[in-house]
Amino acid sequence: MRSICIYCGSNAGAKPIYTERAMALGHRLAKDGIALVYGGGNVGLMGVVADAVLEGGGEVIGVIPEQLVNWEVAHRGLSKLEIVGSMHERKARMFDLADGFVALPGGFGTLDEMFEMLTWRQLGIGNKPCAFLDIDGFYAPLMAMLDRMVAERFVHADQRNDLWHGDDIDAMLGWMQGYTPAAASKWMDEKRRKALR
Repeated sequence: MRSICIYCGSNAGAKPIYTERAMALGHRLAKDGIALVYGGGNVGLMGVVADAVLEGGGEVIGVIPEQLVNWEVAHRGLSKLEIVGSMHERKARMFDLADGFVALPGGFGTLDEMFEMLTWRQLGIGNKPCAFLDIDGFYAPLMAMLDRMVAERFVHADQRNDLWHGDDIDAMLGWMQGYTPAAASKWMDEKRRKALR
């Protein structure tokens, strides 16, 4: 695990604990020599995580679309800042640069980016670990929704269990280091799928 991509809010959120835990994760990555790959912003939890890694002497690689650079939210003090043409290019580039993915609290963009990585893994496009580092129960309702998807047979239980969720940074990093992808098929009924072809 040489690099981890973190998805998180471009806002800091309502509770100070979001910032505190984002800083703790950034400091831990720097201490362990794990490079941060992220969206390249200097605002919100994104900026907090990046600054924490840099303070610890770690490497930070930002990937940001040109439009956001023009909005003056690019972090100019990073180890490396890559400017790409679109959000699609950003996701693909961060996928190439990272060995795993972590979501901290965030909004639409955070969920969009993490769920695209989960979908790619489900389809066999990627096989990298994905984790939700929960803070103060922020992701508990989302995890309940994922359980509902399993119960209603839209997601295979093994693929649901292939996603880490918790609030312990040590446990998360340990899980990511020893990660083995689930072998479950995306299709709930393989025989029926083949019959329909």
